[in-house]
Amino acid sequence: MGGTQIAAVGQGGERRDSWHHRRVKIVDRIEDVPLRRGEGRISGTLSVFFGALSLLGVLCFHFPEYLTTPRLRANYDLGVLRSLLLFAMLAAVGFGAFTFFRWRNKRLGAVGIGLALVTTWLGGASVEIDDFRQPAISFGLDWFVLALLANTLVFVVVERLFPHRDDQLVLRKEWQLDLGYYFFNHIMISVILLVTTAFSEQIFGWAVHDGLQAAVRSQPIWLQLIEVLFAADLVQYAGHRAMHEHPRLWNIHAVHHCPAEMDWLSGSRIHFIEVLFTRSTVLLPIYLFGFSETAVNLYVIWVGIQGVLIHSNTDLPFGPLRYLVTTPHFHHWHHAADAEAIDKNYAAHLPVIDMIFGTWVRGEEQGGGLRWPEHYGVVGKALPQGFFAQHLYPFVAPPKGDPAAVATEPDAEDLSR
Repeated sequence: MGGTQIAAVGQGGERRDSWHHRRVKIVDRIEDVPLRRGEGRISGTLSVFFGALSLLGVLCFHFPEYLTTPRLRANYDLGVLRSLLLFAMLAAVGFGAFTFFRWRNKRLGAVGIGLALVTTWLGGASVEIDDFRQPAISFGLDWFVLALLANTLVFVVVERLFPHRDDQLVLRKEWQLDLGYYFFNHIMISVILLVTTAFSEQIFGWAVHDGLQAAVRSQPIWLQLIEVLFAADLVQYAGHRAMHEHPRLWNIHAVHHCPAEMDWLSGSRIHFIEVLFTRSTVLLPIYLFGFSETAVNLYVIWVGIQGVLIHSNTDLPFGPLRYLVTTPHFHHWHHAADAEAIDKNYAAHLPVIDMIFGTWVRGEEQGGGLRWPEHYGVVGKALPQGFFAQHLYPFVAPPKGDPAAVATEPDAEDLSR
């Protein structure tokens, strides 16, 4: 290799290192950052948040055939969506202007206003929708925007009002990574629906019994809701436990367990293979028993709220209800790295399933008060950082229990992961 080629390779390595350092600096500036009053960060962050959502929203209006979900789109009220888009644009400009005129740091406010202006240029809340033909596969950007808006407005507030760890930051370390998972697993909803539906109908269609389904649908809705929660959670318990106990499956599920801090967004860190596996198996009993549409819709709403809530950094006063439904306290123990919590509290909805199978951790003091975990995450070697690296991890990492996969004496950093 000639000197010129060696020099070129060296320069290429330097450029990569320089890019990496710049990226690390950017991440350090927007992660693990406190949002204190009087600095303009809160209003600036809100401006960027609403500006970004408004831009993504107007893109959904422009390309509904590619960026929206047909099953969801059929139930939309166009007037409400336009009002939400207008609200997001006004909020971006309002918070941005407040940052601009009230605080020294104007950068975030300028970005938020800029995003709102681009949205206006693209048609804003008055954007027209042309006729279109629906392709077989589309991306659920609409589902991402609406879910992120609702979850952020609700759970960020709840976590501030009823925090478990009041010193944990909203913009904690690795929130960007979890937002990436949140984005990907939402926009892929059409693929998820296609795979899960095919799994039930194509493989288990022969097991459908019309008489059984008619008997199930004849029951009161409240009873069907209890049954669908139990049936789905029982199947999910089995799959969840298998992922913990089978060495190779654990490497897939370990991605979900690697966040060092728990909040409403951290629960989104799930390997896409696990998403497909869990959604497919959970849908199976719902499909076979044929629960009514109302009961299934109530179940979906329940899952949507509870799935986010149990990961959240909240200490809500559930009282005796914590023995009936899973709570943040219950599920935090499942994510704990404390020895007593390893491979426990698998249930997603009903703790009674763990009680039945002997995998329940009470997490209570002798006097009956709640006791929370000391550490969260994977015990042993930390998983690689980054969305793509973690998706490759199950295929390159040694199986659970292999000496190469276990740190003999995990240090504090390992336990925190």
